[in-house]
Amino acid sequence: MIYGYCRCSTIEGKQDVNRQKRELKSMGVSDSCIYMEYESGTKVNRPELMKLLNTVQTGDTIATTEISRITRSTKQLCDIIELVKEKHLKLIIKDSITIDCTDSKQIDAMSNAFLQIAAVFAELERNMICDRVKSGMNNARAKGVKLGRPALTVDKIPTKVVALFERYREKQISKTEYAKLCDISRPTLNKYISILTDK
Repeated sequence: MIYGYCRCSTIEGKQDVNRQKRELKSMGVSDSCIYMEYESGTKVNRPELMKLLNTVQTGDTIATTEISRITRSTKQLCDIIELVKEKHLKLIIKDSITIDCTDSKQIDAMSNAFLQIAAVFAELERNMICDRVKSGMNNARAKGVKLGRPALTVDKIPTKVVALFERYREKQISKTEYAKLCDISRPTLNKYISILTDK
């Protein structure tokens, strides 16, 4: 069985995970065998990756479009290589390298070194991206730019929430009814109530 893994993280928000899915399909991975998630590549316990690594059986193939998609951690890549050897799997990095341990537990020294060097560069790239983002935010703050979401004010609260607020305050409707009437979630309603209570 051929399984595919694709990933984007929030820091790479402009990346299209669907492109990775299309490439995996071109490598012979079916839709139902693609594991996809939006997580940092440095995070070790990614739910979909863990599911994939627990699903693969002897003789199976794991395909991904780049090393940085499966991990940006050199240590984690070493752990994945060990799993490939232990379970006699095949690991395909598109347009890069294929490690085939289906008949043997051995990976030749050159392939092993290539994978680890590629992982080091993937980790370095991620750290450089983080540094650029932090630098950009610090620069923006120094220029007086306010970062983050703007503060929620009464004039931004939906009219229906404001109109029904008195009925809620006078206990004519419960919080659950209030949320249903306004077609919003309880956590969102709680935010609005705290602002309306303080005004």
